[in-house]
Amino acid sequence: MLVFKWLNTFGNYLILMGRSFSRPERMRMFLKRYVKEMSQLGVDSIGIVLLISFFIGAVICIQIKLNVQSPWMPHWVSGYVTREIMLLEFSSSIMCLILSGKVGSNIASELGTMRVTQQIDALEIMGINSASYLILPKMLGLITIMPFLVIFSAATGIIGAYATAYIGHIITPIDLTAGLQHDFNAWFMWMSIIKGFFFAFIISSVSSYMGYTVKGGSVEVGKASTDAVVCSSVLILFSDVFLTQILS
Repeated sequence: MLVFKWLNTFGNYLILMGRSFSRPERMRMFLKRYVKEMSQLGVDSIGIVLLISFFIGAVICIQIKLNVQSPWMPHWVSGYVTREIMLLEFSSSIMCLILSGKVGSNIASELGTMRVTQQIDALEIMGINSASYLILPKMLGLITIMPFLVIFSAATGIIGAYATAYIGHIITPIDLTAGLQHDFNAWFMWMSIIKGFFFAFIISSVSSYMGYTVKGGSVEVGKASTDAVVCSSVLILFSDVFLTQILS
């Protein structure tokens, strides 16, 4: 019975995505909402991305230097491992898990409130494709801004590692720089950006579905917001396994 429920939900999700990706009726209005969503979902998230990435980069560098590195290893190992972790996992996967809590709950609660206050019904009565009008700008806005968030996250993590070198004196800046430059593979950065595109689509589309299909009142809006974060996080983790296998 649970399987049929999941299949029904997945079918409704695909139908909603089909409606969402229809051509906008008024391109000028669509572009206006697209820029607004880029600002609201992406630009407003830069602060938390930079803050968390800075401290995670610093913590990774400290942990590797104090608990993993040994006299048998080269001095640049801490910088090398910090770079690899930031590029391969944190700046895409872990950062998107964090964003699913901020951005996903925002999208689900906004659309859920519009549903229970019958604003979406009003758009349908006026002959407007509410799915395309409300959801498409959110998805494209987050997908557009995500590569920049990934790059900012990776760069800020490296800055956090340098903070441990210059302020905490955990590792010398020369050793850290040598580790960051050692055997650098540019594909890892592209892989992180590609994964960010997929995760941005998951966050925006799943959260939009949860909010758009709310039935009931304010209690259901809160539940939909929670479900959006949980489902987005689980799907990000599942897809991360397959994307890592495919792209590596």
